[in-house]
Amino acid sequence: MSTQRRIEVPAPSSPASSQDASPSPLDAVCVGETMALLIPEPHSNGSPRFHAEIGGAESNVAVHLARAGRAVAWRSALGDDVFGHHVRERLTDAGVRCLVREDRTRSTGLYMKEPSPEGTRVRYWRAGSAASTLRPADAAEVWRWRPRLVHTTGITAVLSHTARDLVRELFEQAPPTTVRSFDVNYRPALHGADNADLLLDLARRADVVFCGLDEAQSLWRVESLPHLVELLAGPDGPDLVVVKQGARGATAVRDGRTWFEPAPRVEVVEPVGAGDAFAAGFLDRLLDGAPLPDCLAEGARLAGVVLGLPGDIPPPQEGSPATR
Repeated sequence: MSTQRRIEVPAPSSPASSQDASPSPLDAVCVGETMALLIPEPHSNGSPRFHAEIGGAESNVAVHLARAGRAVAWRSALGDDVFGHHVRERLTDAGVRCLVREDRTRSTGLYMKEPSPEGTRVRYWRAGSAASTLRPADAAEVWRWRPRLVHTTGITAVLSHTARDLVRELFEQAPPTTVRSFDVNYRPALHGADNADLLLDLARRADVVFCGLDEAQSLWRVESLPHLVELLAGPDGPDLVVVKQGARGATAVRDGRTWFEPAPRVEVVEPVGAGDAFAAGFLDRLLDGAPLPDCLAEGARLAGVVLGLPGDIPPPQEGSPATR
């Protein structure tokens, strides 16, 4: 386990000179799986129709950061298929640099949302996908861009043994100038009961950890926010713990101090993607060196926007960085 590092968010680096073969540094690189998403459209009779979107925790964060004007990239693997081409096109159009390794022997993952009055059911087809081939060697492409921040989640960590080893590589080999961000992103159907120790180990290796209190209760049987912070803390634990508390709000904890931000009151259309939006808003302000209350406020604001949408990402506004 790595020694705890106090977060000192590095200032943006100067662009590389014409004699320097390395690319210009990025604000962030987000590493992980993204899948094609099919959403059924209403129909009265005949064959059902589907609207194609994309979805992935890390790429959601990347898109939000790009919309905020950040120089951001996404590292993953895609299949050489229509869904993989769709994912790459959508992210590129959103202003995200795609550092994609194409796998012609495997397909791009796919999932589908099935809305109903009782809630939205989500079905996944991701076993053996191209993203499951993510491996420690992929970290070299991340470090080549000298990011100020690298972000990944507990979803990517359990896609395969090699993907797990990649996440560990990112946390263990990150340069002192790169902030390591980890969102637990617990999914019961994906993680089961066998990955609680793995997710705890990875959370303790990061500099910034995002975790829902409900996630921690399911994974580690914690009873309260202080209990969760105590579980993650220690000489090798994260410098900053951000606990999402659902409709109540979110709390940031550092060095025994706490800051709380209430959740905005919005009409919830679809909760999926709000956690990624919160993380992106928080990290965007953190990269500015903003006070933690400001980081929490921006995370809450952006999460509130996404809660009112049927998809994971709001459409770009005219004049935003993604449309200029």
